[in-house]
Amino acid sequence: MSFATPIRDIHFALKHMAGFERLIATGAYEDLSGELLEAIVEELARFCDNEIAPMNWTSDQQGATLANGAVTPTPGMKQLHQQYVEGGWGTLSFPASVGGQNLPTTMAVAACEAVNAACMSYGLCPMLTSGATKAVMHAGSEEQKKIYLEKMVTGEWTGTMNLTEPQAGSDLSGIRTKAEPLGDGRYKISGQKIYITWGDHDMTENIVHLVLARLPNAPEGTGGISMFLVPKFHVNADGTLGERNDAYAVGLEEKLGAHGSPTCVMAFGDNGNCIGTLLGEENRGLANMFVMMNSARLDVGAQAVGVAERSFQRALAYAQERRQGRAPGVRTGEQIPIYQHADIRRTLFLMKAMTEAARGICYANGVAHDLAISAPDEESRKDAKTLDALLTPISKAWSSDRANEITSMGVQVHGGMGFVEETKAAQHMRDVRICGIYEGTNGIQAIDLVGRKLQGDGGSGARKFIALARTSVTALEETNDQTFLKIASMLKNACNALELSTNYLLQKAADDQHQDILAGASAYLQQFGNVAGGHYFATGVLSLMAAGDTDPQWLESKKALLKIYSDNILAEAVSLGAAVRSGSDTLQPFDASILSS
Repeated sequence: MSFATPIRDIHFALKHMAGFERLIATGAYEDLSGELLEAIVEELARFCDNEIAPMNWTSDQQGATLANGAVTPTPGMKQLHQQYVEGGWGTLSFPASVGGQNLPTTMAVAACEAVNAACMSYGLCPMLTSGATKAVMHAGSEEQKKIYLEKMVTGEWTGTMNLTEPQAGSDLSGIRTKAEPLGDGRYKISGQKIYITWGDHDMTENIVHLVLARLPNAPEGTGGISMFLVPKFHVNADGTLGERNDAYAVGLEEKLGAHGSPTCVMAFGDNGNCIGTLLGEENRGLANMFVMMNSARLDVGAQAVGVAERSFQRALAYAQERRQGRAPGVRTGEQIPIYQHADIRRTLFLMKAMTEAARGICYANGVAHDLAISAPDEESRKDAKTLDALLTPISKAWSSDRANEITSMGVQVHGGMGFVEETKAAQHMRDVRICGIYEGTNGIQAIDLVGRKLQGDGGSGARKFIALARTSVTALEETNDQTFLKIASMLKNACNALELSTNYLLQKAADDQHQDILAGASAYLQQFGNVAGGHYFATGVLSLMAAGDTDPQWLESKKALLKIYSDNILAEAVSLGAAVRSGSDTLQPFDASILSS
């Protein structure tokens, strides 16, 4: 089964679900047009389908290896990365002043989806490099930017995030890595980091590590963390590479999936000679980290969409080939493809509907991010910034939760053959599982949503979004189409349920009942994502109708998928209200022996 980047679906999500035309209308992106967008997506698809996708299974079966402190990636990965660099794919959304193409972030989000659908193990490398590059742009000195930025933008040098330690995972307050000032603007770094994606490799001549560490006498907790730029090779004044730095991979994690992506244990200063420079201000490392993290969270959502899409394509192809059983009431004769069985079609259609909804959320998030910078007036920029912040945890957590579900359904469509590696269906489920864990677990995303995002503005942003979703209800009702009227009713009920949950959480915040808020956080994020997916999906279908698409079968398929989404996922949004409002009484701690007896 060969993978094909879903060009038409990507255009549908960009143009009709997310409102990409608004970015063109701002005039902030020189030469940006619908024609340019189409040309880029088509060339992206050619590269992903022909060059990256064949690496997916190979990277799963022949993962990276470590020997003598050096990591060697899957055979062929180095050549693939050179093609990526030569194609300029990492430069899409960065400024021309540092080697970028001055295009919207939304286009980079679409590229992230396509690359990771083709091969997630490879896609992690440019994804992490992009986040590290943005941190250098945000906090770097002029000298650091001059030395590192352009090489990182193009992908000639890759970047890493070095945050986690064995005793400091999601809670970074326990970081022990040290940074000792040498008095000349340089710092001696010592410590060990774990779970460092693409921490070492030979695909590029240099790697730029961004490392969280503590200065002497730094305050305890997260307020005492600084960030340091630590290159694999020092860079001379003329831009050439100097001596090897004392930063080495000392271990590779054995993982459930993403085998082609080396997840390294990194040792800094084991030989007493790891030198870095401060990135940004002292004790402001956490703020710099969030520049990387927020970028990565949206990218992870797009990554999850990509793997879900590939899982769906594989399941659809298998269902059309695999013959099993006969139609209801037919006892003899040739067996039929399992695609003709209603339950298999229900599974496949639901996989597709959830994938499309997640894509719409992520792309709308990208458009909001871009409008927060490029919208022509201050009020529009402010509203877009609020929406961007609100959608980010939903893009990351809702999309990856649904991708876990979709890839599991993909295995189920294959039946017993899905449980063996021969069909390659299980790889997608194994690969995408990490998306709900890294860059802040999905539980942390839910806490962020009910905390900073919901309470930060007193619920204003959430209420504006609910009002926005209700405009889709009105638009559906105005069609007088019976199918759309049913969907409108489901979306209306889902919006009402989300509003009730929002008011409940805000009241609990006012009453200082934080345990009740945390108990309902994950259910609230799922409920919010369900409604958001319904809104953007409905917006897309109605926009497609208004555009007068000349392919009636294409339109009918989107309409049918929206109905499937409504009957299953919008219906679920209503029932999730009970979980949001369940409170924390039943979550009081029990002795562990009781639970295990």
